[in-house]
Amino acid sequence: MKKRILGKTGLEVSQVGLGTWAIGAGWGKVDDNEALKAIQTAADNGVNFFDTADVYGDGRSERFLASMFEGRKDIYIATKAGRNLNPHIASMYTPDNIRSYILKSIERLKVSSLDLLQLHCPPTDVYYNPELFGALDDMVEEGLIRHYGVSVEKIEEALKAIEYPGVETVQIIFNMFRQRPNELFFREAKKKNIGIIVRVPLASGLLTGKMTKETIFAKDDHRNFNRDGSAFDRGETFAGVRYEEGLQAVEELRAIIPEGLTMAQFALRWILMFDEVSTVIPGAKNSSQVLDNLAASEAAPLSDAVMNKVDRIYDTYIKKDVHLRW
Repeated sequence: MKKRILGKTGLEVSQVGLGTWAIGAGWGKVDDNEALKAIQTAADNGVNFFDTADVYGDGRSERFLASMFEGRKDIYIATKAGRNLNPHIASMYTPDNIRSYILKSIERLKVSSLDLLQLHCPPTDVYYNPELFGALDDMVEEGLIRHYGVSVEKIEEALKAIEYPGVETVQIIFNMFRQRPNELFFREAKKKNIGIIVRVPLASGLLTGKMTKETIFAKDDHRNFNRDGSAFDRGETFAGVRYEEGLQAVEELRAIIPEGLTMAQFALRWILMFDEVSTVIPGAKNSSQVLDNLAASEAAPLSDAVMNKVDRIYDTYIKKDVHLRW
């Protein structure tokens, strides 16, 4: 597994990590043993960066990671806090509330300090609250967290967040169907040595090429109940792409997959073509999905011709509906 540096943190992380939303909640039923096997398979194959959140199954993913990695210093676990706030509004993002979530994550993860704490897609107004970011600086000094960053929905939020010197990482949606971060944000992040963590790299599975118009999603799968953004930001489900249009675009992409790659590997390798990306964190429900994703790390670089064709497919099917929303 190849590694990259996670911005100012200086942490050397696997360029393909593992996101654990899928094994926590919101993606249909996932067997406990399969979830643990997926985590172990990732670690056995060179993954040292795992992303989670307190809201994933009400701490389920954090407890899974603790059971596998308690006491290990060669594994980095990034968690997130804030989505459990009720109501989830900017005024609830107080230092005391975030501190309480940090302490609970520390307990669940069985660590003395969080490797990386990320504010979990807070409302835009939170990024205009310097007191909160100052409090996070204090928590670093205190030793509760080693590093902190943000997980964002919008480019505006990412650009505002990196104005704060203490912000070391930004987690953002970036994939073949969500290309806007490369226009400005990547350039600005590089200037400030910000670690970029890419989530939703496979557009909630659309970019695996395994879905059809007949695919049925479970009632508790966000791909069923959040297509219109009724539960949380629409951009988290299928990267905000309308399902039918996404399927059309996937068929076009299928025709240009380089020999020897699966559709998922192609999509992940496309992301890794951008040097500004520190790590990409596809989710997985089982070991076979993990292994398929990790193979993207060793895939050959994509040609300019293929990269250009991806851009044209994006421009034709996706850009008009997605590009300026986030």
